[in-house]
Amino acid sequence: MDIFEVINTQRAMRRLKPDPVPDELIWKLLDAAVRAPSGGNRQPWNFVVIRDADTKAKIAEYYLDSWNKSYGLIKQAAMASPETAKTYASAEHLANHLAEVPVLIIAAVNLSAVAPASPAGASIYPAVQNLMLAARALGLGTTLTTLYRTHEAEVKQLLGIPEGVDTVALIPLGWPRGEFGPTSRIPAEKVVFWEKWGQARQR
Repeated sequence: MDIFEVINTQRAMRRLKPDPVPDELIWKLLDAAVRAPSGGNRQPWNFVVIRDADTKAKIAEYYLDSWNKSYGLIKQAAMASPETAKTYASAEHLANHLAEVPVLIIAAVNLSAVAPASPAGASIYPAVQNLMLAARALGLGTTLTTLYRTHEAEVKQLLGIPEGVDTVALIPLGWPRGEFGPTSRIPAEKVVFWEKWGQARQR
């Protein structure tokens, strides 16, 4: 696919089929991820690929607890408009069906390898985006979520992640039930300034 088509049609896919994803495709995504830039080319990332049903079920339990505590109480307000209702419904679906997703990928960063004065996320989120764009190009659905991090200590223990390594994202991966983009975003003209803050320019 053309890179601009991939970017313009990528969207959060939270409703995923339980159908398996071949190892070959997972490796393609991971190869794309590790091609990302990082501060000082230190490449401080690791990825944990999870298929084991029991492990997924435990992470799903933590995730649902975080969902209920963070968003469960705002359902009525979230359903007030069609746009927010659609997003909320898909996020709620993921929270209740995470264990059924065929592959979970945890992105982690080795803090000792992060470049000085560089936020930890700056050295791994480009890799996460590479992975997600590659998934879109292959017809696979993903979304980026950090909601599980209220249980990060438990997730790290479950996965055997050592001290000095932080998890930064959970990426559910699978074949989507819905359709890809186009996505709805604020136009670039409304968020971009030229030369100085506040100086907008039309195309």
